Amino acid sequence: MRVILAEDSTLLREGLVRLLAEEGHQVAAAVGDGESLLTAVAEHGADVVVADVRMPPTHTDEGIRAALRIRADYPGIGVLVLSQYVEHRYAAELMHGGLDGVGYLLKDRVAQVGDFLDALERVAAGGTAFDPEVVRRLLARSTRADPLASLTPRVRQVLELMAEGLTNASIAQRLHVSQSAVEKHINAMFDKLAISHTTGYSRRVLAVLRFLGS
Repeated sequence: MRVILAEDSTLLREGLVRLLAEEGHQVAAAVGDGESLLTAVAEHGADVVVADVRMPPTHTDEGIRAALRIRADYPGIGVLVLSQYVEHRYAAELMHGGLDGVGYLLKDRVAQVGDFLDALERVAAGGTAFDPEVVRRLLARSTRADPLASLTPRVRQVLELMAEGLTNASIAQRLHVSQSAVEKHINAMFDKLAISHTTGYSRRVLAVLRFLGS
């Protein structure tokens, strides 16, 4: 797997370079700001980019803006964003480009090496990986939204796991239920949220966006 890293903390950046190299991945570039990230992607290409949300010069949103640019200009490159905090707006903006090849993890998750590598590989393969804590916070925040308030606790749980990026089979395994039961919960969710079949759109994506945007 070919990776480009963008993290302004030298200690964390070098630690990630070493970790990925030990796992057999190729780090094409490791940079410390958003502009350098865009340049590295244009020059080297990658399977996946790992980017901090806040980077120089202002330490506000340079990283996320670069990530969104990469999502738009290089749809074949996965983007995994790291953040110190749960930032609802940034998570929602990432998801508006669709659920293919995108992830949002809290930096604490990097210390859990297995979880981090699993998320990185999932995003590089075109999947989704959202930090469970990000999803929990967003779900708690969304209780004021009428459409989501109509969902049963089990259906909300399925939506939470869906937002993390899990497949139906993985959700079934996590909840210790059959895959057909998960599919029934998802269909109930679509009905409650009034998400019908629309040409060109994934109902799964629309449900998660409704959740994140609430």
